[in-house]
Amino acid sequence: MSEASSTGSVLELSFHMGQTLLENGAEISRVQETMERVARAYHAEEFNVYVLTNAVFAVGVENGTERRMELKHVPASTIHFGRICAVNQLSREISQGKHTVEEALARLEEIRNLPYSFLPLSIFACAVGSAAFSFLFGGSGWDALTAFICGLMLESFLYWTGKRKLSKFLTNLSASALVTLLAFVLLLAGLGQNLDKIIIGSIIRLVPGVALTTSIRDFFHGDYLSGTIRMIDALLVGGCIAVGVGVVVRILSTLTGGALL
Repeated sequence: MSEASSTGSVLELSFHMGQTLLENGAEISRVQETMERVARAYHAEEFNVYVLTNAVFAVGVENGTERRMELKHVPASTIHFGRICAVNQLSREISQGKHTVEEALARLEEIRNLPYSFLPLSIFACAVGSAAFSFLFGGSGWDALTAFICGLMLESFLYWTGKRKLSKFLTNLSASALVTLLAFVLLLAGLGQNLDKIIIGSIIRLVPGVALTTSIRDFFHGDYLSGTIRMIDALLVGGCIAVGVGVVVRILSTLTGGALL
């Protein structure tokens, strides 16, 4: 990132607010609108911004001086709706004249440091969600219990891979394979009844629903390039999940003659 701005710059504030939104999963139109709103609120003489799925470019004139900021790459990270909501609220307060630029920058730094959910809570929520979806898709109570255990292992595995910066596609491929293998082992131990219902409920955590929904919203707002990028990303992730499950099921089917599948 290159920046020609001093501390307290309107462009700097607008740029980092947009960066925070983009890093945490906001759609392109929201990012651009927020940045432009902040620039107007502080009466920037001129402001132009171009936002892509993984990049932000901003040019503005402030106090008679042209300033440029470029972020050539915004890595995709875990979705954090709390940060998105907090930035949206901050932009509204800025529009109402409640903050100076320095105060807004300090508040933004607090928002960017908002933690993710407490790990045990995330693991438990994943387990409950897996069990609920397994039951919703027609599984029995035992299937839901098995999916609950798979959910516990899945979220723990995702936390482990996240710490080691494993690629998104390799993470989804290995996680879906792990869930399928674990479901088979538990079924073999007599805990579940329907392998397909257990797997379906357990892999819901991996489904890229937010990316897919955001890509559609980008299309509706005319951001076709960003919408296409996110759509392709969602399809590739879905493909990795399908391959992870399919390969393990195929191997297990060959080994068991399809008796438990």
